[in-house]
Amino acid sequence: MVFGDWFYGCAKCFQKPSTSASNFPADENQGNHVSSSSDNNSKIIQQKKPGGWRAMPYILGNETFERLATFGLLANFMVYLMRVFHMEQVSAANVINIWAGITNFAPLLGAFISDAYVGRFRTIAFASCAVFLGMVTMTLTAWLPYLHPPKCHPEERHPFDHCESPTAVQFGVLFIGLGLLSIGTAGIRPCSIPFGVDQFDPTTEDGIRGINSFFNWYYTTFTVVILITLTVVVYIQDSVGWVLGFGIPTVLMLCSIVLFFIGTRIYVHVKPEGSIFSSFAQVFVAAYRKRGLKLPDYGVVEVEGVFYDPPVKETVLSKLPLTNQFRFLNKAVMIEKDDLNPDGSCANQWRLCSIQQIEEVKCLFKISPIWASGIISLTSMSQQGTFTVSQALKMDRHLGPKFQIPAGSISVISMITIGIWLPFYDRMIVPALGRITKHEGGITLLQRIGIGIVLSILAMVVSGLVERERRAVAISHPDGAQMSVLWLAPQLVIMGLCEAFNFIGQIEFYNKEFPEHMRSVANSLFFCSFGGASYLSSLVITVVHKATRTKDHPDWLTKDLNAGKLDYFYFLLAGMGSVNLIYFLFCACRYRYKSTTNVQIEGKSYHDVELSLSKKITS
Repeated sequence: MVFGDWFYGCAKCFQKPSTSASNFPADENQGNHVSSSSDNNSKIIQQKKPGGWRAMPYILGNETFERLATFGLLANFMVYLMRVFHMEQVSAANVINIWAGITNFAPLLGAFISDAYVGRFRTIAFASCAVFLGMVTMTLTAWLPYLHPPKCHPEERHPFDHCESPTAVQFGVLFIGLGLLSIGTAGIRPCSIPFGVDQFDPTTEDGIRGINSFFNWYYTTFTVVILITLTVVVYIQDSVGWVLGFGIPTVLMLCSIVLFFIGTRIYVHVKPEGSIFSSFAQVFVAAYRKRGLKLPDYGVVEVEGVFYDPPVKETVLSKLPLTNQFRFLNKAVMIEKDDLNPDGSCANQWRLCSIQQIEEVKCLFKISPIWASGIISLTSMSQQGTFTVSQALKMDRHLGPKFQIPAGSISVISMITIGIWLPFYDRMIVPALGRITKHEGGITLLQRIGIGIVLSILAMVVSGLVERERRAVAISHPDGAQMSVLWLAPQLVIMGLCEAFNFIGQIEFYNKEFPEHMRSVANSLFFCSFGGASYLSSLVITVVHKATRTKDHPDWLTKDLNAGKLDYFYFLLAGMGSVNLIYFLFCACRYRYKSTTNVQIEGKSYHDVELSLSKKITS
């Protein structure tokens, strides 16, 4: 989902600085590092100066070129599959959705490997090479004649009815290219932003200011990239050729890798300290082993000497108190004989966990129902890259006598909507609502998500009405003028507003409800929403394609849009969204926001550092 990725970068500029564990650099045998020593049971942290802004040209340059490469491929991929590989729109949509699902779940694996084994630098380096190989493979599918089906004869009235289908080898090479891109995405997405944040020290005012500026630059480059890909790159692919249209992003990806390695000696390299997923597994194993223990009476949250509550690590900036939610997990922190070493430390992490550990798991449990409710609304948004493009291909895309809008560029309307709405909402609407509701954000995060779900339903209703009118005009005037493609603007504007509410609500919700050092999990969870939406979209498309076909009538999603009922498909998604809205309201009403205790860092809490910086900026 190109727009989901763009919005993720865009929304990051509205977030508070990330303060994950990775912000405290450690040795990775190269570049700047942190070393620690113990003297009289006290740990002294000696930190070398981070890479800071010296590293930013290489990191931002790498990310910018990488996004130009991958987005340059994906922005027009639906058209490529239909025109070059002669796939029907249902098959092409399913390929995109299944691949997008794999790509969006893959960052979970990438985050685990990075945190537990190889570190962010090596993960990004390996992933960038995988993306380059994937881009080379995709370029070859367009360049070499035996890697794609032969062209159709232009004199045929309906070429897609008679075009030769791709062979198994051609499909295989295509899927190898997509697989390499997924491997690259698995490493780059969960590590790119944290690696940039690693270059700054979050315990200082300059470091926090640098992190904020990094997010703003990240957003700016993201906006420029998406504008270029949806206009220039897509236009080259449509008007000049697919070889050049894929070749340019491939060369840019090579430039990305070279630029990234040039800055190797400048970067702060963070040593992997173990994955949070291992901690999750320890909680479940320990709770199962102690399932026979009896907890204190309900309502008694914590009993001194019964629960294991050691001091948190230096990398943890907010401590979670013990709660009575999901009480069965509390057994994992109950101390039994031989659970502690003579010095009071844990003897076996797979039998005894800390309060902080189990509360982190509870955060994941609490958020899961809200996360699930976002999948259907994202399913509606995913149609921008599939059936909306198919509609655009059937409409009049001319602006003036000579220029024709590429079908893959039509979704730029959603991006423009987001770009206009976000600053207006943040600077005008939020302060106005705040004066009424007395809430810092104007409305709560769950209210933002709810508004996004409502807008996703409205977007599908409008999409269905526009498609019904487009089909009626096409049938009544088969040889006459087609409807202008700008009739798709209303639904795309509403989709843009939906993303602005839903996505920013989800990003803030995950980042605020998870502890700071778990934000890599929070961001991976956001991408998993897209993965779930892609799989659900593919499932619904397949079911509708098969269930709505009769002997006398083609299915709703037949390759000839004028003979199908795409509007019914949109209305179906609107109905699913309405049911989902009821489910979301039920979950949101029962949700309780987390509470934390700030951890002191060098005599001053992280909150105090932020507050002090804020006062200096405003004064």
